[in-house]
Amino acid sequence: MTPQSDEDEVWRQIVASFNDTAERDSADQPWPDSENVPAEPTRRVVKPSEEPELDQDAPDRDEPARDDDEDEGHFEPPPPPPLPKLDLPTKLAWVALFGGPAYLLVAAMASWQMEGWALFTAVAAFIGGFVALVVRMGDGPPNDSGWDDGAVL
Repeated sequence: MTPQSDEDEVWRQIVASFNDTAERDSADQPWPDSENVPAEPTRRVVKPSEEPELDQDAPDRDEPARDDDEDEGHFEPPPPPPLPKLDLPTKLAWVALFGGPAYLLVAAMASWQMEGWALFTAVAAFIGGFVALVVRMGDGPPNDSGWDDGAVL
């Protein structure tokens, strides 16, 4: 016999015994016998209750009324601070950043004939808006950050 035929025979045995259940001794099991699951699971039928269904929003008569202040598991965060007001150059930079590509997208989807100057203006607006926003970012800490810059290495 060649090694290839031995390997083929081993594979045939594996495939033939694929659906067979393993016979194991209870001493080999890492769990107690009480946790063994039966081969056929038992079926349960759940019937609706005979009691009339109560409205979930209505308070129970047995429970005393609770104040909303006593709800310990509920956290409601404070409202966020208002967004800062933008000055005119920042607004124009945002409009240029999104307006240039938006014009190109609309013009391409509508199959408009684009002149060279309009194409150049849209690309220049995008690049100019990006550069303006980056330049206006600043590289220093905010004015209200205080004296401590955190962990500066």
